[in-house]
Amino acid sequence: MKRFVIGDIHGGLKGLQQVLNRCHLQKEDKIIFLGDYVDGWSESDKVIDYLITLNNNQNCVFLKGNHDDLFLNYLKTKQFNNEWFHHGGESTIEAYHKINPETIQKHILFLETLQDYYIDEDDRLFIHAGFTNLKGVEFEYFKPLFYWDRTLWECALALNPNLNRDSVYYPNRLKLYHEIYIGHTPVTRIGMTIPHNVANIWNLDTGAAFKGPLTVLDIDSKEYWQSDPLHMLYPNERGRN
Repeated sequence: MKRFVIGDIHGGLKGLQQVLNRCHLQKEDKIIFLGDYVDGWSESDKVIDYLITLNNNQNCVFLKGNHDDLFLNYLKTKQFNNEWFHHGGESTIEAYHKINPETIQKHILFLETLQDYYIDEDDRLFIHAGFTNLKGVEFEYFKPLFYWDRTLWECALALNPNLNRDSVYYPNRLKLYHEIYIGHTPVTRIGMTIPHNVANIWNLDTGAAFKGPLTVLDIDSKEYWQSDPLHMLYPNERGRN
């Protein structure tokens, strides 16, 4: 059995299917999704359908992203803020105008099952964005930080690579888990399009919402596979702003 982790999808079903084919996913394998399934490319509804079906045949863990949380609120209330609308929500709303009420309810039930975080048997934390509590995710005061926080990643990027882990100056948050896997903050912001490792954090958001590929990584071997850049798979769309 192999164990995989996959970054932010953002409505890019073509990229998702392509990268899962390229990593040769087998029925006995486990795959952990880091969230942000919707908002960006035009197939958010089809991504959710695909994941629901995949979950019936595969060992899957689905985490909640900030876009998933905002979208779930929209499905339940039909209300949204302009920031979400202009950062990917518009394409999702358009896609769901064509969906029947029964399917929408099924998608709501799926979104309600998304986990805030997942810790595996090897003390590896999987979370969409980050956390701030120095004791760990179990003690976080404000749960939405799990899918909104960027300070964990920024802390790792700013860390002196020569600083010893035993130093009193070493960030406590980076000592709590063997490894931490995140999405949320695209590595394209630092000029990369492949998974980036800093300290014990692996960032799997390789910019699929924009002009980057979607990435799957083997948690144990660190081998990774990528789709084509998503804007090439959706040449007539603009993706997220």
